[in-house]
Amino acid sequence: MSTLVEDNPAKHRFEILVDDALAGFTAYLMRGEVLVFTHTEVDRGFQGKGVGGALMRGTLDEVRARGATVVPQCPFMAAFIDKHPEYADLVADLP
Repeated sequence: MSTLVEDNPAKHRFEILVDDALAGFTAYLMRGEVLVFTHTEVDRGFQGKGVGGALMRGTLDEVRARGATVVPQCPFMAAFIDKHPEYADLVADLP
């Protein structure tokens, strides 16, 4: 199974493709250099296969590479960051 996480700025979301099929996304709002993540969805056919975790890792790694930060309003992302404290430094407070 090949996966690719990429930003789709036109739709304000990071998407995960599994074998070239859209398997899920995490939506965000831009607030300067802060990305406020509001919602995550994984297609039912891909649930329970690690796709959500791969989406979070790919998204947060890209945010880190950009030098940006996140506000995880989405419960899925918030829970992922709680379980993976290596990403806790990316969490910002909204001004």
